[in-house]
Amino acid sequence: MRADPPEFLRATRSSYDAIADDYADRFGDGLAGLPLERSLLTAFAELARTPGRAAGSTSPPVADLGCGPGYVTARLHRLGLPVFGVDLSPRMVSLAREAHPELRFHVGSMTALDLPTGTLGGIVALYSVIHIPDDHLTEVFTEFHRVLTPGAPVLLAFQSGDEDGGLHLDERFGHPVSLDYYWRSPATVVTHLTKAGLELTAQILREPTADEKRPRALLLARRPETAQD
Repeated sequence: MRADPPEFLRATRSSYDAIADDYADRFGDGLAGLPLERSLLTAFAELARTPGRAAGSTSPPVADLGCGPGYVTARLHRLGLPVFGVDLSPRMVSLAREAHPELRFHVGSMTALDLPTGTLGGIVALYSVIHIPDDHLTEVFTEFHRVLTPGAPVLLAFQSGDEDGGLHLDERFGHPVSLDYYWRSPATVVTHLTKAGLELTAQILREPTADEKRPRALLLARRPETAQD
């Protein structure tokens, strides 16, 4: 019997179910005004297409974890990648399927992916690890390592700053929620990536735009070509 999910997952799922429609209406294509994120997504796609990591001629799929209404998944598809989206919120997944019926979306958690070992050609997690508590972050990245093929890339984006911190919201878009946000420096996230056996390949810290309050960190990592454990 599968154990009940921890409280932070239940709270995050119910909160995003409550705000999913408003979130999709508000943000639409959340990368439309973010050229740096779009550029790194293009770089990620090129890395994920690098030959030699997949057996045979078929490239392994990539996963957009915390896909929300699916706009990043759709961009990855337009970049020529076999891709599917995963989100904790069933309502978010429903909206993603409605908006992008040609693509696959599944309800799931990045803490325990329902995927065989060594089957993904890459992972994108844009502004989704911000809801993972510190004591679960290495566990999440260890799960990334498990499902990736050797050499496969990981692209992360998250709100950041010089110091770690956080925020709790009881209301968003006029709906009652219970959402915890965890702000982390790039160095903190890199420490967790390294503990999980992933290696950093690039990092960028950009200043906030007019509509943002905190800097944004963007990290490219990968599962090493040879085993490190």
